Amino acid sequence: MVTLCLFLFIKVKIWRCGVISKDFRVNEEIRCKEIRLVSETGEQLGIMSPKEAIQIALNKGLDLVEVAPGAKPPVCKIMDIGKYKYEQSKREKEARKKQKVINVKEVKLRPNIETHDFQVKTKNAIRFLESGDKVKVTIMFRGREVSHPELGRELLNKVAEMVSDYAVIEKQPKLEGKNMFMFLSPKQS
Repeated sequence: MVTLCLFLFIKVKIWRCGVISKDFRVNEEIRCKEIRLVSETGEQLGIMSPKEAIQIALNKGLDLVEVAPGAKPPVCKIMDIGKYKYEQSKREKEARKKQKVINVKEVKLRPNIETHDFQVKTKNAIRFLESGDKVKVTIMFRGREVSHPELGRELLNKVAEMVSDYAVIEKQPKLEGKNMFMFLSPKQS
């Protein structure tokens, strides 16, 4: 019951602030006494009633779209809404294509790791860095091993030295609880 009341309160609050969704108010959905009209070329046509503006838009074979509902008076533009939404979706799709997703991969080590295991783990870290991912190198201490953090720091420095051709240290080694970690990010080519 309390969450429902809170939801209704938030919804009413947002509605009163004039926040709108991604969809625009078009033609008859615009319910203001007067609006500021902008032509399809960006030219200001003045303040008028929505009925007059809709008539102008229909004469040109276009739609009247409310682009700034929070302004006093609200700003409406004459445009082809279908074409505008199509171009906007194409722009969003292009932006998503250009966006690079960076993952953080983790390599876990122990302070008393054997040399072959250490080499395998560093090869994995190099592989992750070459594919463009960041790497979190974690040293896990167990029991009394935590009383010798210098062993973990030496091991992390050794890892950083081995991957220095592929990575730069983003965050220096840091001890947090029973784990010591360091972040590596790929070198920019």
